[in-house]
Amino acid sequence: MHFLLPLLVALFASDATAKICRNLTVAVNIEARQGVFSIPDLQGNLDATAFAQRLTSNHGNYTEDALDGYQTVEGTYNISTTFCQPDTNASGTTVQVLSHGIGYDKTYWDIRYENGNYSYVDVAVDEYGYSTVAIDRFGIGNSSHGHPLNLIQAPAEISALHEITKLLRNGSFPTVPTAFKNIITVGHSFGSIQVYTLSALDPSAQDALILTGFSGDTAYLPATIAAWNLHLARLNQPSRFGSARPRTTPSRFDRPVNLYTLLAQSLRGAGLSDSEVQQELTTTELANLLAGSNATSTTSDSAAAAPQDLPAGYLTWPDFSANQYTFFYPGAFDLGLGLQIEATKQPVTTGELLTLASFPGSTGFAGPVQVVTGEKDAIFCGGDCYAVGAGSSASNIPAEVAPAFPNASVFEAYVQPNTGHAINAHYNATGAYHAVQRFLGANGFGAS
Repeated sequence: MHFLLPLLVALFASDATAKICRNLTVAVNIEARQGVFSIPDLQGNLDATAFAQRLTSNHGNYTEDALDGYQTVEGTYNISTTFCQPDTNASGTTVQVLSHGIGYDKTYWDIRYENGNYSYVDVAVDEYGYSTVAIDRFGIGNSSHGHPLNLIQAPAEISALHEITKLLRNGSFPTVPTAFKNIITVGHSFGSIQVYTLSALDPSAQDALILTGFSGDTAYLPATIAAWNLHLARLNQPSRFGSARPRTTPSRFDRPVNLYTLLAQSLRGAGLSDSEVQQELTTTELANLLAGSNATSTTSDSAAAAPQDLPAGYLTWPDFSANQYTFFYPGAFDLGLGLQIEATKQPVTTGELLTLASFPGSTGFAGPVQVVTGEKDAIFCGGDCYAVGAGSSASNIPAEVAPAFPNASVFEAYVQPNTGHAINAHYNATGAYHAVQRFLGANGFGAS
């Protein structure tokens, strides 16, 4: 029995839960002023590397260099969501809107692995009685895709998030006959940047903000992008992100077990031991070639979907090693879960990367704000969230976000111990889940 079998079992597994959830596709009207960028066409992985080199260079500002002007993007697009509520069928007056970060989709908030121990939604809904709406950000997952450079950018994604909050506020969210009094937005990483930016654009759109995997320190973003070693998503996982065109001739590689067996035999023939073969086939790009070959390789509601045929401007990191470096803290996560997340990862667009750090310096938001970041977060803390700079009066790096919210009714920075950037995928994720719910309850935003 080879090493992938436990992973496939985990992907099939489901657990009994008290929450009631349904997947809903919501049409939203997006309007956003966005940059028009001109960059060399990406034809292959080396072009993706060249793009990352230009983006992270300290010689000038590549976003400004590539900017040709601005345009207003308008249109109706689909946002894929999962709405969950307690099994009492009562939606309550408060809803949490969950926006994921780069590399994930809405399932980040409800990871199905080991009986729900990694489910933020289970804690928020089953234990505290909230309703939740997890979204696939515009351009990602099962939401509408689009041109990766000049359409799928941060402003358009923020517009989509804004429209979701409006629908929930006025009782127009499909199949949910509730006009929610309190809208709590919970972001992670890039999702947190978007939640934060929306609070500046429309302070009344949200009543409480939870920013996870976040700080105001963007100094480590170039190192993050470099560590990702970006490749074209369609080349990295062709069965998920490549062409949907059917083969004219059946291939002996159609069944993933055949490809796995062939690769394993070849590696053993090169003198690798069984454990070395397992390492090669699970932690390198070979694992991604296997991923997505059939419906067992994803836990999202698109499990049986055809390949997405994404254009070359959709990018991803090549293997789990790059994933671990930026998202996971060694020794604090389950390798099986890490490999599942790698197999089901989502891409990032060139447009997102060019607009990644363009969030405001401060906001007029007047409600409660909590920043929740892993102690060992590599992306927003450089691996140590207590390593504040000289002259800072803050006790940790996330606490330095406080001046950005001068009107907040209360501000709290919570550092989750022994945790990397992807908080929800670490052993002690539930500690952060409960910290968020306690903060909301203590500040007048209970579930009912």
